[in-house]
Parts: sequence; C-alpha cells; structure tokens
Amino acid sequence: MTQAFPDFFARSTLHNHVAQTMSFYYPRSIDPSGGFYHFFKDDGTVYDAATRHLVSSTRFVFVYGMAYRHFQRPEYLQQVRHGVDFLRNVHRNPETGGYTWLLKWQDRKAEVLDAENHCYGLAFVLLAYSHALMAGVEEARGYIEETFALMERRFWEPEHGLYADQASADWSEVSSYRGQNANMHACEALLAAYQATGQVHLLRRAELLAWNITQRQAERANGMIWEHYKSDWSVDWEFNLHDKANLFRPWGYQPGHLTEWSKLLLQLEEHGAHLQRDPSWLLPAAQKLFAIALDKAWDHQHGGIHYGFAPDGSICDADKYFWVQAETLAAAAQLAARTGDPLYKTVYEKLWKYSWTYFVDHEYGAWYRILTADNRKYSDEKSPAGKVDYHTMGACYDIMRAWSKHG
Repeated sequence: MTQAFPDFFARSTLHNHVAQTMSFYYPRSIDPSGGFYHFFKDDGTVYDAATRHLVSSTRFVFVYGMAYRHFQRPEYLQQVRHGVDFLRNVHRNPETGGYTWLLKWQDRKAEVLDAENHCYGLAFVLLAYSHALMAGVEEARGYIEETFALMERRFWEPEHGLYADQASADWSEVSSYRGQNANMHACEALLAAYQATGQVHLLRRAELLAWNITQRQAERANGMIWEHYKSDWSVDWEFNLHDKANLFRPWGYQPGHLTEWSKLLLQLEEHGAHLQRDPSWLLPAAQKLFAIALDKAWDHQHGGIHYGFAPDGSICDADKYFWVQAETLAAAAQLAARTGDPLYKTVYEKLWKYSWTYFVDHEYGAWYRILTADNRKYSDEKSPAGKVDYHTMGACYDIMRAWSKHG
C-alpha cells in the first residue's frame, strides 16, 4: 500500500506540522519553578526533571518566540519571558557574565555541574535574546548588546576573524581547541540579532564568519568545511577521531553543517546591500556546499542523509540524525526558491517523504532524534537535552518564508 503524503509545498502542511510539534512540548515542557524540562520520552514523559543544559534553555526561548510570532498565542509569549528569566537568573553568573553550561535545578536551587564558558552556548544565548526581542520582550534589546560584547571580549580573535571556543568558568584560561560549529551558530545568531535590532555591524560580523569558515578555512580542508582546528586555525584531522558521535564535536565532515551553512549563506545574500563584500559569492558557495553534502552522504539504499563522512569520502557515521534532514530541507527549499531549479524541489520533496515516513512521530508529535542507517530507533528517548525540535520547527519557518518570499 502506497503511503499518502501531504503537499509539502503547501503552507498549511508546514503550519500544521509546527502546530503538532508544539503540542508535544506545550505545556509539558514548562517547569513552574523555573525554566523548562529538557528530557522527554517518545510519549512525552519527562525522564529527567532536574538536569538543565544551556543549549536547551536557550533553544526553548527560540521555539516559543517563533511560535508566538507565527501563531500569536499569548501563552507562548509568556513562556518566552519564562525562559529569559531562567537564563538571566539561573544560567547567568552575575560575577563573571558567563552562562553555566550544565546544572541541576531542584527546589528552586541550582547546583552547577559544568561552569565552563562555551562560545557555542553564548551564540545560543544571543539567538534566544534576539528572538525574545522580536517577540516583543523589549528588555532583551540590552541583553543582545551585553551578550555580543561578551563574545567579542572573551572569544573574538581579530587576527583570525573567528571566535575561540571554550574558556574556564572565571575566563582565566581559553582552550586551545577551535571549532567551526560555534562560529556557524554565531553567524546564525548574529543574523537574528541584526533582524531584531537593525544594527549593521552585527550583520557584517556574521558575513565575516561566513567568509572565513566557508571560504578560507574550507580551502585548508579539501574545499569542504572541517569541524576541528588548532589554536592557529590549522586543521586538526585527529580531534575526536575515536568519538565520531560526540554530540557537539563529532569527527568527520558533517553534511548537515554543509547544508546548514548553505541556508545561512542564502540568508546573508538577502541583505546583500548592507554587506561589506560583493555578495555574488554567496549563491555559488551555497550551491556547492549543498551539492557536496548530497553527493557524499545521501543513502541511496535506505533514504535520508548519513551523519558524517571521512576525508577519503567514506561514510564514517552512517546513523541518521533528525537535524541533518531538517537543515537540508530548509536549504533545499531556499535554493529552489532562489534559483527556480527543479532539482532542488525534487530533493526537497524526496527528503520530506523520507522524514515523514521515518522521523516524524505521527502518534505523539515531534521527530525522533536518531535512527540507524536502516531507519530503526535506538531508544525511546525522543528529545534529550539539546534537541527541543529547534531544528525541525525552525526549518519549517524557513521553508514557509522561502516559498512566500519567492513564490
């Protein structure tokens, strides 16, 4: 029996899918004592009520902020404020200005588990405040300025035009590790901050990050974006070689990051009149990265996109991750809308059918996080810390915007 699919080009399909995903998280994600729960089973059961990760805390602000702007439900705006309060009063250290990476929250008290400062985390703090401001939380305007200033003071390396990655809790020591992932999400956050404030210097900082990662650093790594670097931004081919599934720093080329950069480059191009460089490089670069990801990592046997591939082109992690499919959907839609090339629409529809069949939970809502190469679930943990379906709902918003902007 052939499965019936909705029209993935229809705004109503995307709108309804976001609504169904939100119904998984609202209201069960809300902890009345502060912040949100971060760990959910397939059926929505919370299986760890205390552990709080900065990435989930910030992404929930994005999720509720975008949902409020799209659906105009006042209860979503209330949760934006609820999330911002937790960032300001629990995650943020008023003495150092930094944000706790990992903590336990019980009886309205926080126990710090990991106080290290991560640029990746600050990028999501900036993203959260930017979306809070766009949702109407006016005090977030000052938080945007504060966070950007902190990133510049503590992580910016002007000689390289990129951000360092990690520092000790008191900022006294900066790790020698350098990574593209923090800079990619900083680019995303700076685009949002520009959208929220209209401050052109934020857009141009995003542009500089994009150029330095997707052009200069890519030239050092076979024309593709490698994840890991040494303190001088030379390629570190060995970092996490034996930890290929590391949540934030996996080894190998990441096709999901190639397509995520493709999406970001197209979003930068929309603001071409305000960029410092001639924006003509952005579309070809976006197309190249997208083509590499599909060429290297599409699974012709089981469908979908593998997680990682090695420098020799072989698949080094064959698993399927929800966010890789989602970011590629967003990039495909933006490329299709921007170029009119039917190839991108074909990829878009094919990948949606795959994701609809294997990743979307049509019973309880939201997406499964990770599948085997042949599309089997590993566990019933649908949404552990870090997920919150920020990628999947964010992709739907990006797709709706792409179709409405370009027709």
